[in-house]
Amino acid sequence: MNDIEILAPVGSIEALYAATENGANAVYLGGKLFNARQYASNFDRNELKKAVEYAHIRDVKVYVVVNILLSDKELKDAIEYITYLYNIDVDAIIIQDLGLASIVKEILPDLDIHASTQMTINNFMGVKFLEELGFQRVVLARELSLKEIDYIKKNTDIELEGFIHGALCVSYSGQCLMSSILGGRSGNRGRCAQPCRMPYTLVDMETGKTISKELEEKYLLSPKDLNTIDYLYDIISSGIISLKIEGRMKRPEYVATIINNYRRTLDRVIKEKKSVDVSEKVKKDIKQAFNRGFTKGYILGDYGRNMISIDKPNNKGIYLGTIVKKDNKFMYLKLEDSLNKGDGIEVIYSNKKSKGMIVNKIYKKNKLVDTANKGDLVKLNKLKGVNSNSIVYKTSDVKLLEKAKNSFTQESEKKKIKIYMALNIEINNPIILHIWDDKGNYVEVISKELVEKARKVSLNKEKVKKQMEKLGGTPYYIDSININLEENAMVSYSVLNKIRRKGISELNKKRGILNNRIEVNREDMIIKTEKALDFPGNKIKDEDKRISIKVTNFEQFSKLNIDKLDRLYLNFTEGLSECIQEVKNKNKEVYFSTNRILENKDFNKLEATFRNIDLSQIDGISVSNVGTLKFIKDKYDVKIHCDEGLNIFNSKTVKFLKDYGVGSVTLSPELKLNQISDITSKNKIKYEAIGYGYLPLMITKYCPLSLIKGCDSNNYCDKCQLKELYGLRDRKGMVFPFNRKGKTTLIYNSQPLMVLEHLDSVYNEGVNIIRLDFTIEKNNIKDIQNIFFDYINNLVSMKEVKEFVSNYKQDTSITKGHYFRGVI
Repeated sequence: MNDIEILAPVGSIEALYAATENGANAVYLGGKLFNARQYASNFDRNELKKAVEYAHIRDVKVYVVVNILLSDKELKDAIEYITYLYNIDVDAIIIQDLGLASIVKEILPDLDIHASTQMTINNFMGVKFLEELGFQRVVLARELSLKEIDYIKKNTDIELEGFIHGALCVSYSGQCLMSSILGGRSGNRGRCAQPCRMPYTLVDMETGKTISKELEEKYLLSPKDLNTIDYLYDIISSGIISLKIEGRMKRPEYVATIINNYRRTLDRVIKEKKSVDVSEKVKKDIKQAFNRGFTKGYILGDYGRNMISIDKPNNKGIYLGTIVKKDNKFMYLKLEDSLNKGDGIEVIYSNKKSKGMIVNKIYKKNKLVDTANKGDLVKLNKLKGVNSNSIVYKTSDVKLLEKAKNSFTQESEKKKIKIYMALNIEINNPIILHIWDDKGNYVEVISKELVEKARKVSLNKEKVKKQMEKLGGTPYYIDSININLEENAMVSYSVLNKIRRKGISELNKKRGILNNRIEVNREDMIIKTEKALDFPGNKIKDEDKRISIKVTNFEQFSKLNIDKLDRLYLNFTEGLSECIQEVKNKNKEVYFSTNRILENKDFNKLEATFRNIDLSQIDGISVSNVGTLKFIKDKYDVKIHCDEGLNIFNSKTVKFLKDYGVGSVTLSPELKLNQISDITSKNKIKYEAIGYGYLPLMITKYCPLSLIKGCDSNNYCDKCQLKELYGLRDRKGMVFPFNRKGKTTLIYNSQPLMVLEHLDSVYNEGVNIIRLDFTIEKNNIKDIQNIFFDYINNLVSMKEVKEFVSNYKQDTSITKGHYFRGVI
């Protein structure tokens, strides 16, 4: 238990000070490029170097996030940047992109790599995959339970990291395209606009009617904040060794408050080796720092209404009271908590609108006061539109903020490191100072000046000791000092100060380097990088333009014309053997398509499915995450196709997958045409791109219908009666269909992707296969299939294609996705 790490979020240098002074063992932060929080302050290169030195001196590790998908044109710069991180002694980098990870392991094998939560590692096989690839740590998906984590830990040696506090994504991280598709700001590129924090209304897709008035225009996709401070013993007992706190966009005072309270609680847990009671004061401070309401998260079994902040997507604060009356100037409030001058409050109106302000004046019994307590009746300057019975929340507490700020802004650091000194002062010799610490760091400093014989007053040990103990502005304190002082020796205080400062400076240099690396020469790294990125460009010379189709149920399959496709993906099990046989009778390729998300126990179900069919009849299996990829590779001798869930964004990722045994890939729908060309110009493999379909915007464990049914888990989804298609209507009237598949919800775009008029452009960029994805469709399946197939086989003209698209758009709007615009 003593190795448990509290990992703090750092978005600025002040947040680094806050995290370090309040007990973080490690911090994670980002540079100005290549990280998933581009809206945080972040660090330039010089600031990164200083941050690493500052943290290492204080026994704090630094992990730098490089956790976005990278295009081919960005890979060289990313490697140059990572080389810089390596040379400044960063302890590890956090990566999402498989291609980038493969390059780093090739050219910087001794640099630790942590798998970002953006890699969607939600099962044991995914962890094993990364362990074999050489990752040192995995940031587990937040959807995993303690039981699942315990199973993973008992069967792997890799370090496990898990989130314990802060904001949650409603989607599986790395599987959300909502911000990307709706506004071009990709979460996979660090630019998420958080459309999940917007209001939605549940509707019936057949009738368009609102399902629940209670849930109309509510924040149905906005999770509460994770808070597990009561359950730290259970979490670390499951095998998680790094307790991660979200919040790189938060202010330093937030970081200070949260880290401080988790640090003190964890120390008690480690000391007592059991769960401990957490005081109401601690819980209140954590809540006041920031909350959207709290949940224990999936890790501890919360679900449905326990997970979602239905009424408010941002900070709720703490309940302060209700407006009891108002007059022309003031509003009167009976306090349910203390209130201080400088606190922030928010008043919620009867129509659910709100206004906030900083409290500048508090009147109690008509006297101006700085502080009022629970139970007091106070009057405050009235906010326009406030009604009696309006509810008031305290959204910021000035005293809590001051306490937090003082923890990391005082001149003298509070977190002190024990050091030892030995000093030799002999006449006619230089002063020799030895300093060492408990980690084996040792320095020796010799003065330029010689010790003189005193003419009148000589030094004594107390004076020397007092001078050497002047360590203000440093993180050190002297535990013991041994002074060998020759009688009648004399040296000025300025010389003692100088040698002390020199000694501390040298010790800082020693402590600032934790990893003892040999600096990589820039020119050598350029050569290695170019070699890593220079692999054969043997693009398949496949002049035949091919069409593939993916269907998710038997009804869709029954509407297909098998003659008019080249490859078929079957993502269902009903009548599977018969469907496979029908396709093979037509000499077409058929692949079984696995679900996007597979939990540990789902692999047993997958094995059962394969036992019930003749695997020799299928041409391959399509996988959407690295866990399923490893499972299929290890268990079955079949061709493997990697689908869109793997976020294939560059040619190095393709090369890695090809070398792993993959035969074809679906490229990320976030790529634009010229980026596709960069990829397809390399690697002898079949490339597929999506040409039609309602793109999944989110894959989530959460089900919006659980808010109506009151579900407290997803254990009964198979028996649920609400299995028809429903939708989420936004404020603009756009409706996003969703359905439940297994124990996950797929939320689709409100309009389908259709690039029928631009097929030639897509094929010309090196794509071999255009795929039609049928997900929620019941009608038009055959019509869509026919027009795509007929056009690429020169059976219809472009004029007929344009007429089809024009007629189609009369009923349904379409999107061209990112092919022509790309993502930020």
